[in-house]
Amino acid sequence: MPIFADFDRRNYRTVDVAIGYDGWAPTYDQTVMDDMDLALLNRLRRPDWERVRRAADLGCGTGRTGHWLRERGVAHIDGVDLSEGMLSVARDRGAHTTLSHADVRDSGLPSGTYDLVICSLIDEHLPDLTPLYAEARRLAAPGGAFVLVSYHPQFLMVTGMPTHYTGESGEPLAIDTHLHMFSEHVTAGNDAGWRLEEAAEALVEEAWLAAKPKWKDLLGHPFSMALAWTLPAA
Repeated sequence: MPIFADFDRRNYRTVDVAIGYDGWAPTYDQTVMDDMDLALLNRLRRPDWERVRRAADLGCGTGRTGHWLRERGVAHIDGVDLSEGMLSVARDRGAHTTLSHADVRDSGLPSGTYDLVICSLIDEHLPDLTPLYAEARRLAAPGGAFVLVSYHPQFLMVTGMPTHYTGESGEPLAIDTHLHMFSEHVTAGNDAGWRLEEAAEALVEEAWLAAKPKWKDLLGHPFSMALAWTLPAA
């Protein structure tokens, strides 16, 4: 499989996930647009959001996804993240029932209790997708769903752009980034017992250019994708 280092055009100094997101936390919500991830969730027909009562939000970040779920009536949302800085912002947002400092591959959340497991824009920080899909499977109740929003591999390959932010000194810093092909998701999901129900993709649109004018040459290119998986009912 291709590796991101072969496409990296920025060659920024790289920091690990916890350090990077602690540094990015104060400005994250001003950098990431809803069109990149939440708009994809709005397009998914599955799961039936109105039937979701308990959700596990893996890599919950500043609580953007949790807030989106709360607006759709999800009553109980447990979030985990490696970054204390991101968790602090999420606590202020107040969408989650509980928030914990934990790795998405070993969340410490209770097994088999969630109607929905969800993660958004985190899998590029994992060298291997298998543990993520396995942990989602452990957490999900029979008939439960796993929704994953990911950077599109084509975007990473075409732009050579790692996940990055601007540090306090003004230096651009990359957060450890990995490239995952669609086939890797399919393999990891199938191996964990998930069934792929739906996929959606977000393309860079004209409306994005007001916030991201340097992306003009990327107009029409895929930026992100959402995969909706389900488990058989008991």
